[in-house]
Amino acid sequence: MASSLTKDSSRTPGSERTFFGHPRGLATLFMTEMWERFSFYGMRALLPLYLVSGGTAAATGSQGGGLAMTAATATAIYSIYLAMVYLLAMPGGWFGDRVWGPRKTVTISSSIIMLGHLTLALPGQLTFFAGLALVAIGSGLLKANISTMVGHLYDGPDDPRRDGGFTVFYMGINLGGFVAPLVIGTVGQQVNWHLGFALAAVGMALGLVQFLLGTRHLDPRSNEVPKPLSAEERRTVVQKSLLWTIAAVVFYGIVVGAGFYTMNWALVPITVAGLLIPVAVLVRIKRDRDLSRVEQSKMTGYIWFFVAAAVFWMIYDQGGSTLAIFADAHTNNSVLGWSFPASWFQSVNPVLIMALAPVLAWLWMFLARKAQDPSTVVKFSAGLVLIGLSFFLFMLPLAASDSGKVSPMWLVGIYLLQTVGELCLSPVGLSVTTKMAPAKYASQMMGVWFLAVTAGDSVTGLLSLAGVDLNKGGIVAMEAALAVLAGVAVYMYRSRVRRLMGDVH
Repeated sequence: MASSLTKDSSRTPGSERTFFGHPRGLATLFMTEMWERFSFYGMRALLPLYLVSGGTAAATGSQGGGLAMTAATATAIYSIYLAMVYLLAMPGGWFGDRVWGPRKTVTISSSIIMLGHLTLALPGQLTFFAGLALVAIGSGLLKANISTMVGHLYDGPDDPRRDGGFTVFYMGINLGGFVAPLVIGTVGQQVNWHLGFALAAVGMALGLVQFLLGTRHLDPRSNEVPKPLSAEERRTVVQKSLLWTIAAVVFYGIVVGAGFYTMNWALVPITVAGLLIPVAVLVRIKRDRDLSRVEQSKMTGYIWFFVAAAVFWMIYDQGGSTLAIFADAHTNNSVLGWSFPASWFQSVNPVLIMALAPVLAWLWMFLARKAQDPSTVVKFSAGLVLIGLSFFLFMLPLAASDSGKVSPMWLVGIYLLQTVGELCLSPVGLSVTTKMAPAKYASQMMGVWFLAVTAGDSVTGLLSLAGVDLNKGGIVAMEAALAVLAGVAVYMYRSRVRRLMGDVH
């Protein structure tokens, strides 16, 4: 598969084969990530709809065979699942750096993801949660390490091809995300839920096979363990892991034996941990006495961006839960008499990213040539305001749905605002994270950035677990107002934040 996308950079005999002018290994990683995202986004498109199928939040005539949960419970599970994927990106990077090396970690994580999807394909609530946990663990392990291997293909950060290589890689993510709901969503919603989950396993299997076949094209560094654990460190890690595992087994054994166990005994602790761990990580870095005054100042400035990003992702990730459930139950999913499954709405964001990312990249460069390129703070502010406006727009179809099903164009408009907001905030957030990272934590800060997603999704999970109906106009208005006010606050204090950022702009 990858070879079909490979071309020669030159016809000179013996010249190195390239992938659109990039190292040949990029084809391997591009296809691996595309198939992994195909499996991830395909399963994600089905997840909330499967949870509510047969329940009060399911659309009339919706396929049966789901878990018949309420919209609040489905949103909580979906949000907690996403929070754990991004939370586990940090230990995933740690495994790549200290235990297995990036290449072995990606191989193992891909196998875990495939096994998770196969487990989801089996009927039953117990197998469902086991499969979901496996997919979350595997995705967390894979996320940081495959990006690390992309970086290994280039001659350091100054290689002029590096940014373009990550752009090509990013297109693989969105290509998989675009196709997955159209294929897996259709099969899962219209044929059989578990067959849809099985297709996600097939996608990951294809990605794993082509990764193993193409590893010879990767940089040798991807097979190395950069900072292997010493024997003493390994013993300490094993002992602590066993202690925590035994403590959890004993605690939940007592809860189950006493007859107190409900789903919230598992969901609430995980969600609270998703909030407390990001806070603890930031506090630990901020209080590190080894940091210079300049690094301390930058970390104070970075906290502004972190909190703003958490608010953004809290709303943005509801595109796959709150909006997806609304689309299934209250949207007229047909155009010119042609009907389509609600899961197809999850393809709108990836296709808009592929269409709009080059436009915004050109716009920033055009403004930069005129010395009018908005600063990082202004772009963050714009992203927050746009995500807030998307939920203000959501209030209109919410109100109209009381008298019947609404046009699908409402959701397209909401996703459009959210996508432009994402393009203003997400790439800038990744960039500013690397620029403001203290030298001591340079390799860990990307995982810290992902914790903003964990924090935002954990807030959504806690609201849902508390019984808050996120498909009600009042709560939607509150979330929208919070995002817009946060965006305005960041803009109003932009001068102060810039001073804290020091030489980073």
